[in-house]
Amino acid sequence: MIYQPNIDLSKITAIDVHTHVEADAHQHTSLDRELLDASAGYFKAPVPRTPTVDDLAAYYRERNMAAVIFTVDARTALGDHPPVSSEMIAEKAAEHNDVLIPFGSVDPLNTAEAIARVHDLATNYGVRGMKFHPSLQGFDPSDRTYYPIYEACAEHGLVTLFHTGQTGIGAGLPGGRGIKLRYSDPMLLDDVAADFPTLTMILAHPSVPWADASISIATHKSNVFIDLSGWSPKYFPPQLTRAIGSMLKTKTLFGSDFPLITPERWIKDFEELGIKEEAVPLIMKDTAVRVLGL
Repeated sequence: MIYQPNIDLSKITAIDVHTHVEADAHQHTSLDRELLDASAGYFKAPVPRTPTVDDLAAYYRERNMAAVIFTVDARTALGDHPPVSSEMIAEKAAEHNDVLIPFGSVDPLNTAEAIARVHDLATNYGVRGMKFHPSLQGFDPSDRTYYPIYEACAEHGLVTLFHTGQTGIGAGLPGGRGIKLRYSDPMLLDDVAADFPTLTMILAHPSVPWADASISIATHKSNVFIDLSGWSPKYFPPQLTRAIGSMLKTKTLFGSDFPLITPERWIKDFEELGIKEEAVPLIMKDTAVRVLGL
C-alpha cells in the first residue's frame, strides 16, 4: 500500500513535524540500549520508551494532532546495527493516514544504496520526506559525495529534515560514543541549501550552540525552515524566541521530539513565551501544511 495522506485539516489542532518511531512490532530498536539509556537520561525521561507506529497513531489521534514519523538509519556508523525499517514505517503510516505522515531514512555512508532507496521509498512507499542525522550517521552533509542523495530527494519533491546542534544521543558517555557534534553545525547545510534551491530543508531543533546560524540561514534562503523540537521552549535561546514571533514566523514549525518530549509539555511551555498571537497558528499547523504539501 502506497501512503497517501487523508488528514482532515479542519479537525486537527497541530502538526508535530518531529517524532520518532523507536521500535518495530518485535521491539527491535534503531539504537542500542546504551544509546537509548543515554538519550533518556539526557532528556530526564522517567522511563526509556519505545513507541511503535501504532502507538504513535493512537497517541496523536487522541490529541487531534497529526505527526511526521521516522527513524534514523545509521547502520554503518553504529557498527552494522540495523535500523527500524523505513518501509515498514511507511506501510504502517498508510494504515493511519488520518494522523501520520511518514519520512524515510537512508544510510549516507552507503551512498549508492542510499540513492536507490530514496527512489524506492518515494515511488513505491509514498514517503513525504527524508530524515538525516549527520552526527549519528557520521557524515559531513556538505561533502559533495552525498550530493546525489539530495538530488534524488529533490527529484521526488521530498522534504529533507536534518538534525542540527547538540544531541542527547551519546550524551554523558565516554567520547560521546564517538558521535561528533560538528557534523550537525547548520552552516554545513547552508552549502546544500545554496546548491539545491528546489530542495525543501528543515533544520531540526534550536541548533544550540549554533542558533544564530540557523536563524541566518532560514532568513536568507526561502527553501530552509526551522523546527523547534528537542528543547522545552522555556530553554530556547532568546534570539530564537524573538525571531520565531517576527521575521521567521512563516519559516518555523512545531515539533516535539516525542517520545523524549511530549507535545503537552512543549505546548505548555510555548504558551508562556508570549509569542505574537498571529504567529501561533502558523507555527503550530499552517506552515507545516504548506511545507508538507497537505
